[in-house]
Amino acid sequence: METPKDIAILGSTGSIGTQALDVISRSPDRFYASLLTANHNAELLIEQARKFRPKEVVIVNQAKYSIVKEALADLPVQVHAGAEAMEEAVTRDNIDMVLTALVGFSGLKPTIQAISHRKDIALANKETLVVAGEIITQMAREKEVDIIPVDSEHSALFQCLVGEEINPIEKIYLTASGGPFRGYSLDQLQKVTPAQALKHPNWEMGAKITIDSASMMNKGLEVIEAKWLFDLPAEKIDVIVHPQSIIHSIVQFEDGSMKAQMGLPDMRLPIQYAIAYPQRLENTFPRFPFGQYPQLTFESVDIQVFKNLGLAFEALKRGGNVPCIINAANEVTNKLFRENKISFTEIGDLNEGAMENIPFLAHPALEDLIQSDADARQWVLDQVK
Repeated sequence: METPKDIAILGSTGSIGTQALDVISRSPDRFYASLLTANHNAELLIEQARKFRPKEVVIVNQAKYSIVKEALADLPVQVHAGAEAMEEAVTRDNIDMVLTALVGFSGLKPTIQAISHRKDIALANKETLVVAGEIITQMAREKEVDIIPVDSEHSALFQCLVGEEINPIEKIYLTASGGPFRGYSLDQLQKVTPAQALKHPNWEMGAKITIDSASMMNKGLEVIEAKWLFDLPAEKIDVIVHPQSIIHSIVQFEDGSMKAQMGLPDMRLPIQYAIAYPQRLENTFPRFPFGQYPQLTFESVDIQVFKNLGLAFEALKRGGNVPCIINAANEVTNKLFRENKISFTEIGDLNEGAMENIPFLAHPALEDLIQSDADARQWVLDQVK
């Protein structure tokens, strides 16, 4: 009998992390969660550690170390604290795959560490490729590491391309639900509240990603991520609104034929696919009820209204450190909106301002990207004082 695949879950207490543990719990003979990390949620991390018995846990917030350490004292679980401890933990010899489910820029350094130690990556942290796509993809090639996307759209594209290695792509279509404000005018968007933006019609996600989805920045980040995952220029990437969220994305080939991956909006499916690849595992997740979906519809996106999507395409075309800048600015503007400190439309305005005001670097090294990230965050904060 094969030994279970050792999975490190970075961000085990978040939306993707908790669903990944649900997937693992259904196949304990195939997967073992050997490392769990959390930023602040010590209580849930403790609960997960007691249930899944990992070899190690890391609580990034060092102030909560003693709470976790004492709660797990009766178990053979090593407890560490701090971001550097997380970066070190992913390098352990026993780990087969690292599921990067952290939100934002924080996913970059541990992912780089994991790749440098030849760990395959199940990537749910799109910002890693948005910020440092060239560095990450080059390192993965050199270390012969697989990066399997977990985002539903990129997982769909990945699945459509299996077996199509010799066939050039004419275009890919990333589908978007349109979020809670589909069809809104710019005037209507200026008045929306964080509570309204946090009500996504189809998906259960964390607060940051839910706001990004409402502003279409999430789709913009996915556009940039797709460029690096599938080695495509901006003109071969398109976005279409598909309100039902059943078709997760589409690949169009040079002969005009298209392949789409379909399924109910359930993140456990792309998570399971990524950690089990190349196998498809049997599960008891709900099956698609055709009678409940008599129509699948499609619409174009108005980038005059949903400004962030247009900004992301522009950042992709400019290249260099510009995707890093817009990602950093957006992490701050997203949080400021959730805190009622700026309006919904100011998210895009401030993101654009950061793109225009932070110095451009055509070929940034990792240290340059870290500095650009810090500069963009500070620029946004300075505008809101």
